[in-house]
Amino acid sequence: MSRPNLFPFLLTALSLVTVSLRAAEELPPTIIECAGAAETISTDTETIATFTDQVVVTGNNLKLYCDNLRVVAIRKGDPAATLGEYGFFKSLVATGRVRIVQGDREATCGRAEVFPNEDRIVLSENPVVRSIDDQYVVTGPEILLYRGQRRAVVRGTAEERSRITLPAMKNLGFEEEEAEPAEIITP
Repeated sequence: MSRPNLFPFLLTALSLVTVSLRAAEELPPTIIECAGAAETISTDTETIATFTDQVVVTGNNLKLYCDNLRVVAIRKGDPAATLGEYGFFKSLVATGRVRIVQGDREATCGRAEVFPNEDRIVLSENPVVRSIDDQYVVTGPEILLYRGQRRAVVRGTAEERSRITLPAMKNLGFEEEEAEPAEIITP
């Protein structure tokens, strides 16, 4: 009695799993719209695009609104081509009435630097981060947000302190009726 060769079956199953995993990893395209001018300049290594007036960026779990946007992408394809193909985004710098909605939080500021390859966003010029349900509000001179970590770092200074407003905390002290007078000992 001969055993059937399972190798072709396993190879086919493995290739289907690999194709399925690649499809699951595919991200939706990033869409940038604006009411003003959009300009693209390519070098041998980068493509730089600027967008003006009512800019809206729709990306993977991110929506960004601003007055002006500068996008730097690593260029791929033929370096001699007039317009280069976009590789991965190196940075997006948004200025003027910036508003970012990401998951269950929203940020507003005057300037936002988005570094997609590093999974972080740097907010400056009066940044405010709040939960959509207003459970918390964070302000400070500079706020760093980290994608996928539900983490924010607020950098304060002596002149401009960091501030985090959280929901009310219950009174952890003694009730007035239950409190006993403190004994004062003098030398």
